Amino acid sequence: MTATKGQSELVRPGLHVPAETTGELSFSVRASEWLDQHSRQLFITPAVVMILIFSIFPLVASLIIAFSRIRLRGGSYQVRWVWFQNFNKQIFGSEQFHFLGTFTSMSVLGWIITISATGGILWWLYRYMTTKFTPVGFVGRLITASFGAGLALLFSATFFSGNPFGTLGVTLFYVVFGCAVQFLIGLGLAFLCAQPIRGRTFFRVVFFVPLMITPIGVGYAFRMMADTTKGPFSPLWQWVGLGDFAWAADAWASRIFIVIGDSWQWIPFVFVILLAALENVPRDFVEAAQVDGASSWQIFREITWPQIMPVAATVMLIRVIEAFKIVDLPNIMTSGGPGIATESMSLHSMFAWRSLDLGQSAAVAYLLLFVTVVICVSFFNLVVLGRMRQA
Repeated sequence: MTATKGQSELVRPGLHVPAETTGELSFSVRASEWLDQHSRQLFITPAVVMILIFSIFPLVASLIIAFSRIRLRGGSYQVRWVWFQNFNKQIFGSEQFHFLGTFTSMSVLGWIITISATGGILWWLYRYMTTKFTPVGFVGRLITASFGAGLALLFSATFFSGNPFGTLGVTLFYVVFGCAVQFLIGLGLAFLCAQPIRGRTFFRVVFFVPLMITPIGVGYAFRMMADTTKGPFSPLWQWVGLGDFAWAADAWASRIFIVIGDSWQWIPFVFVILLAALENVPRDFVEAAQVDGASSWQIFREITWPQIMPVAATVMLIRVIEAFKIVDLPNIMTSGGPGIATESMSLHSMFAWRSLDLGQSAAVAYLLLFVTVVICVSFFNLVVLGRMRQA
């Protein structure tokens, strides 16, 4: 009797096996081998299908909506292809003040900042071209430089010229100022809890609590605490002379209160990650530096910071991506007001969706995607990869 290689492991020599059984064994062996060979694809297929259904399809559908104008009617809707008109309306049209801000005249300070930023960007590109030029790297840096010059011109014409900026500037304020505050406080708390002090386990738990609260709860809590007339801290506001101060009617006060609430929620995230990084710094390096007479600042600058730099850059990249999507706190605490002073791009898109202007809502969402991708990719290439090349 002849047997295949797969059958020889299942059928003993000299044992008579009916032909039907042999065929069944051959099929099961082939099926088992096929499953072994394609196990990776089979295991990942459900995840890929879920991503296609819940991520890729909405992404493509929203892109089609961004290039269309949809009018909802009773029992039906009308779709008209308008190409880039939705984007043109946000950047150059009637919605420019909402997205970019109000442009009237640029002050002397604005011109100085614009010229200085443009000169610095051109010098940065020139140094790259004369040192380690590659076509792909130059294209990426050219995109980053163009975007940076555009932002410099935007803030020079609005903020530094006394003109109000739109949702793009508000979002960047939340991202840059908020993430900077969160990183500095989170790093300081992590450094303190990494020291051999009493009760540090208790403080680790306490500092982590705000991350467990939902953003809606944080928004309502800070809106209540910031109430200078009826809130729980109203006696304190009265005592410091701010009892009649309507912070929700002041643009910068409202933005700062939102940043405070957002920071209170997200500082624990930065704190936990950086604490884990600090505790993984080799103690031998620190003890050797202490024996050599190095100060605490020198140890942190020369030993601790280089060790935790990759983790710090990664956690800030994650935090920046999340900060671009801020929508809960501005919506709950101020409803985007006064006017549009605290309205982020995500809230801008949500308000357009509420008014059934689906094309403008999708256009703002894709503008947010573009800004987020350019800034985060630039940060990763210039900071994270740059640090890894130096190491």
